[in-house]
Amino acid sequence: MTAMKIRDDVAVVELREVTKRYGGITAVDGVSFTVPPRSIVALVGDNGAGKSTVSKIIAGAVHPEEGEVLVNGEVRKSIDPTEVRRSGIEVVYQDLALAPNLDVATNLFLGRERVRALGWLDRSGMRREARELLSQLDVYVPSLSTKVERLSGGQRQAIAIARATHWAQSLVVMDEPTAALGLRETRKVEDLMATLRDRGLSVLVVSHNLDQVFRLSDRILVMRRGALVSQFETAKTSSEEVVATITGVM
Repeated sequence: MTAMKIRDDVAVVELREVTKRYGGITAVDGVSFTVPPRSIVALVGDNGAGKSTVSKIIAGAVHPEEGEVLVNGEVRKSIDPTEVRRSGIEVVYQDLALAPNLDVATNLFLGRERVRALGWLDRSGMRREARELLSQLDVYVPSLSTKVERLSGGQRQAIAIARATHWAQSLVVMDEPTAALGLRETRKVEDLMATLRDRGLSVLVVSHNLDQVFRLSDRILVMRRGALVSQFETAKTSSEEVVATITGVM
């Protein structure tokens, strides 16, 4: 995979007046924002605010009726998730999109298997690369041969994030990455998110955990009833101000 050059003068992703409707319901209403290079941007709001729909639009899984999505400064023509991945964007969904009956190494290369001459899978090469990746990210699993269904929730989450880390070249979108995890596993996932930023990538994280948002993010986007109602620099706001904006008090 050829490395993508990340430009500091262009947003990794930009939404311009994006709207998505389901019948008579407007799930996303004229949303515009940017995700700068090398940053963690948090998307927050109550249930039904439109956060997950926005993440799916960026992932190419949902097609907006109106507006534009720009990737690295260029208007995205295709909405196919495969093309989105080729543009350097990876997504960690709430259900993780892992194959539970397959082992760790296979999941890390799912859909992107290494192939040797005559079409044989390069299993040893994939295991070697998987071992190096997990070591770099300080992710522990009992064995690369362990089936994912036998891992803890935190380990599965770490595998999904490790896969995104391995293939992403500009942005990782995460939808509630620690919602079902304990304190220790949550901290491990947060460390992996910070590692992504340290490596020059950006992260767009959908989260209800405001403590986590304030620990990690550089910018906070607040959605309410499908609309983006406010944007904050994390260092210049407070949880009280963000909560008031989420609930409509401000």
